[in-house]
Amino acid sequence: MAEFVERAAAQGAALVMFPELATCGYPPADLLEKESFVMRAEETLAAVAELTRGVDRPAVLCGSPMRCESASGKRVRNVAALMEDGEIRFVQQKMLLPFYDVFDEQRYFEPARQQSLTVVKGQAVAITICEDAWNDKMFWPRQLYPVDPIEELMRQWSVLPQPLSGHRLILNISASPFWHGKLEVRQRMLGALAKRHGATLVMVNQVGANDSLIFDGGSFAVGPGGEVFAQGCSFAEDLVVFETETEAASGAASVVASSGVDAGRERTESTWNALVLGTRDYLGKCGFKQAIVGLSGGIDSALVAAIAVAALGAENVQGVGMPSEFSSSGSVTDAEKLARNLGIAFSTVPIREIYTQFSQSLEPFFAGTSFGIAEENLQPRIRGSLLMALSNKTGALVLTTGNKSEMACGYCTLYGDMVGALAVIGDVYKTEVYALSHWVNREREVIPNDTLTKPPSAELRPGQKDTDSLPPYDALDPILRAYIEEYSSAEEIVRTQGVDLALVRKVIRLVELSEYKRQQAAPVLKVSRKSFGMGRRFPIAARREV
Repeated sequence: MAEFVERAAAQGAALVMFPELATCGYPPADLLEKESFVMRAEETLAAVAELTRGVDRPAVLCGSPMRCESASGKRVRNVAALMEDGEIRFVQQKMLLPFYDVFDEQRYFEPARQQSLTVVKGQAVAITICEDAWNDKMFWPRQLYPVDPIEELMRQWSVLPQPLSGHRLILNISASPFWHGKLEVRQRMLGALAKRHGATLVMVNQVGANDSLIFDGGSFAVGPGGEVFAQGCSFAEDLVVFETETEAASGAASVVASSGVDAGRERTESTWNALVLGTRDYLGKCGFKQAIVGLSGGIDSALVAAIAVAALGAENVQGVGMPSEFSSSGSVTDAEKLARNLGIAFSTVPIREIYTQFSQSLEPFFAGTSFGIAEENLQPRIRGSLLMALSNKTGALVLTTGNKSEMACGYCTLYGDMVGALAVIGDVYKTEVYALSHWVNREREVIPNDTLTKPPSAELRPGQKDTDSLPPYDALDPILRAYIEEYSSAEEIVRTQGVDLALVRKVIRLVELSEYKRQQAAPVLKVSRKSFGMGRRFPIAARREV
């Protein structure tokens, strides 16, 4: 914060904005239950206030948790603090506390009962915090809250004396998580809001990743006409300095609207950037520098390894091949070639003898039965044990390689290929895995072409293919997306996609029966509207009907 304040001051900025809960990061979760944590955040806020002390210093607007003075209600409030001349001059408390999807702010914060305009450097401003700007009745078909803080602030504006009632300025500090299309939603919604009220609106968003959530930044400003005139970088910290009245900006990223094929490429690139940022921050904030990836020669592990290299550097990624008697020679050579292309260390630990020993130990229990799931799953569980042993010995974290299609249908093995610290592509459907892998190869062959073209297989028995257990992914993924992200019924999916009802019911049943697996999975990096994990809550013990 000190660095960015100094950079902004050097460019003559009058006000510097930081995101929601910037003193501690979002979401702090039950850390807010610790009074010592909230006190440290307040101490940090006081230190930020000191950055504003002195002649010609910019004011600072910064989000932070703050203790409540009232004797009743919650003990903490979510505030935007406006600081000038070394002091906190004004505090705006968040009014609308989201309690849906990944949000649970009502668990921790006391909502504001009212909000007020304030003045900074002689300019009247309306300060809002994230959700407080997301309840516009003219934009959303259904409001989630009975009040709209923006409308209340604009009513106050209408009675301001001259010259304060002139140019309208709305400031919004946010911690808005990424999902596909989120930036466009923010710009359309806040652009419509600015146009309706004839105001300049500035939104500054958190950037970085905390556990499963990825924050893409992409801060921007829109003029009274509703058009974006300044935009910060996505997935990277940035400073953009602009004039609120003349809409002149410096250091702003180009504002480009994409459509068609370009929009699809942009989606793929933003997914890649999100996953790289999520992986880098997860390991870094947990105190780790290195990662281990089990390389099977398949496309999922290849993509995860490529993401890990982009996030951590090739020198910090270890690839491990663990072929069994069912592994094809092509899978082994593909894994070796991938490691060479990425420049990562690669080791081979054959599991054939270990598998034989396990099978012999279980022979008294398995005698008289045919080869089946139990024997198949021995292989990934052996591999999982080896990977975790290497993790314990080296201090590197294991990255799981399962995709969203597999996790949805339970096509994964508990305590086997699901072991690890982070599910890097657990919110990426298989068809998207292919799109991302082709994007990785856009300039040169990184992921071997054979990996991209061969039929996907877990290689747990002779001649096995994914389609032995699952529908083709180009048919499966649209069904999964509709059921998981849109909560469509089987009948609705049949009507909109024109697919067989029996197939849809089979897929839905696989999803329902696999809930117990997903709730034991590693944290999943969220890139869609509805990912597995904290934002999707279903009981394990429930009667399953389709």
